[in-house]
Amino acid sequence: MAKIRVGINGFGRIGRLVFRAGINNPDFEFVGINDLVPAKNIAYLLKYDSTHGRFDGTVEATDEGIVVNGKLIPCFAIRNPEELPWGQLEVDYVVESTGLFTTHETASKHLKAGAKRVVISAPTKDPEKVNTFVVGVNDDQYDPTKDYIVSNASCTTNCLAPIAKVINDNFGLAEGLMTTVHAMTATQPTVDGPSKKDLRGGRGAAQNIIPASTGAAKAVTLVIPELKGKLTGMALRVPTPDVSVVDLTFKTEKATSYEAICAAMKAAANGELKGVLGYTDEDVVSMDFNGRS
Repeated sequence: MAKIRVGINGFGRIGRLVFRAGINNPDFEFVGINDLVPAKNIAYLLKYDSTHGRFDGTVEATDEGIVVNGKLIPCFAIRNPEELPWGQLEVDYVVESTGLFTTHETASKHLKAGAKRVVISAPTKDPEKVNTFVVGVNDDQYDPTKDYIVSNASCTTNCLAPIAKVINDNFGLAEGLMTTVHAMTATQPTVDGPSKKDLRGGRGAAQNIIPASTGAAKAVTLVIPELKGKLTGMALRVPTPDVSVVDLTFKTEKATSYEAICAAMKAAANGELKGVLGYTDEDVVSMDFNGRS
């Protein structure tokens, strides 16, 4: 069986971690990377990672791109996705991880460039035209005859949705309040400064716990429609480099107990959601989950 040929548009945190996660998967072959920084920077940031450690393999930069484990992967610095050589490279899937092309119209530029399908690594701004999928929750509804562009939602939605699914399937989720204790991200400054999104977002990331908005609770309804209007939430940005927490307070439609809820979560983690949802009762802390997703 031929390998799935993958191109990455945007080699930031998500793009690089997608690459790290897939480089040793025999089903995938990375055939092109597009980012506005030079190949030297791409190779360096792939090789050395302050959070996830050194890359397990060899990485070198050349005039054409980067050489990973002896294989050349062409790199481009093209602003308009329509101009990318995806067709020439016979790309099956593009991972759209710039955060810029999240509508159907803009993501379609990859299709015009010759790619067969596009996976947006962020919430779509076009939910009426671009379907959202969370693995283990609604990916069985993926229709290859029409879903040429899909969204994989946000990291918070990927955490919340499986939990909400287990609760709703077993006990009925009447209503819930979610708080995500979220690791700091690249958009936050190291020292106080102005922020386009909100005033608090410009405060020093390493010095503060910063309240912020999140669309994760609303986005869950895109993958579990019956929860529409039942969830709300907020975020707290905290000064940790990786691993976030979702704290969900909820009311069930059926009478239940803490023990029954734990049992349902454990059963799902070992059954239908194995590999998606985990369960532990050990004395762990957040960084014990670094690299687990």
